[in-house]
Amino acid sequence: MNMIAPKRRRLVLIGNGMAGVRTIEEILARAPHAFSVTVFGAEPHGNYDRIMLSPVLAGEKRFAAIVTHDRTWYESNGIELIAGEPAVGIDRDARTVTGANGTVRPYDVLLIATGSNPVIIPVPGHDLPGVIAFRDIADVETMLEAARSGKRHAVVIGGGLLGLEAANGLMRNGMRVTVLHLMPTLMERQLDPISARMLQADLVERGLTVITEANTKAIHGSGRVESVELATGERIPADLVVMAVGIRPNTALAKAAGLSCNRGIVVDDGMRTSDPAISAVGECVEHRGALFGLVAPLWDMAKVAADRIAGVAETDYVPAVSGTRLKVTGIDMFSAGDFSGGPETDEIVYRDRARGIHKRLSVRDGRLVGAVLYGDANDAGWYFTQILDGADVSAIRDTLVFGPVAEPAERSLATVE
Repeated sequence: MNMIAPKRRRLVLIGNGMAGVRTIEEILARAPHAFSVTVFGAEPHGNYDRIMLSPVLAGEKRFAAIVTHDRTWYESNGIELIAGEPAVGIDRDARTVTGANGTVRPYDVLLIATGSNPVIIPVPGHDLPGVIAFRDIADVETMLEAARSGKRHAVVIGGGLLGLEAANGLMRNGMRVTVLHLMPTLMERQLDPISARMLQADLVERGLTVITEANTKAIHGSGRVESVELATGERIPADLVVMAVGIRPNTALAKAAGLSCNRGIVVDDGMRTSDPAISAVGECVEHRGALFGLVAPLWDMAKVAADRIAGVAETDYVPAVSGTRLKVTGIDMFSAGDFSGGPETDEIVYRDRARGIHKRLSVRDGRLVGAVLYGDANDAGWYFTQILDGADVSAIRDTLVFGPVAEPAERSLATVE
């Protein structure tokens, strides 16, 4: 007697990035034969690790080394990859997705993972050739080409994590780089003022020019960028301007389809949108009023969405604490949790000026809630474990700033980005 295999449901993914493809991997692990999968991707290749763009820019890795899913992976898993054709329309009544070249695919289940768009400051001259963001491999190739073609001066607007990584990469490619940051200290969301000043001093010593409290007034050039003007009237030479001032969830497609959107695509605890046939994950979503830009929460979203889509569990998404490490050669830095302090928080600070080490720990109700490590982040994994687990550290408070005395770190920093 011949058994007729059940018909596969049609699953369409919009967005061939890290969060979306990770969700597909999780779905395949739970229900390998349940779906016929189509992926629309704006870029003309498979998925790659965007976290590793900075090492590619710095010359530490090649693009091929950061590709996580080449075309063979899609083919071997029976996935139709429509690369280089972004989705431009969702018809919720007909349950179809239309691509920019007119490709139409029907769906039973739709997964949106459109990521985010870089913020471009709308100052005069922001649209000049030579003004770019730092979001994908095409941006990296533009920066490398600028360095190869003999352009000497680069200005990076934004002294956050991404901006500093871009500045370091451009400097390592021989360009003279000026970092402009609006706030008084660099990486103000990840560092306390002391460690931020130490970071700035280290970067200047390496050859970067850093200007804080710098308000960009205009970008000038005749046919191409030539300089950046500050509100003070100072003009800084620029053959290339990289804007790294933040990201916004890419909600345009979801809004056009009539899905509920605030700052991001609104999802419930199961990563479902206002349409039960449509889920969303990644930087494009808004969950309980929060947005997300780090990798660890995206991986958690992928697991929850996969559980729900595959129908194996009614898992709920619960945001967890994330940590930050700076990927600049020779600088060892880590931060996690709430280190802002307050009247009910104890601050434990260790400073070794000669060795360039600064540690700040925040303890509340006997538990470690935040940590900043600069110059020595060897114990980052251990501190991160204490924060995540909410462990009572009262018994080791006196030695807490020196790290684990005997026990090894229990959680790998592979979870920390």
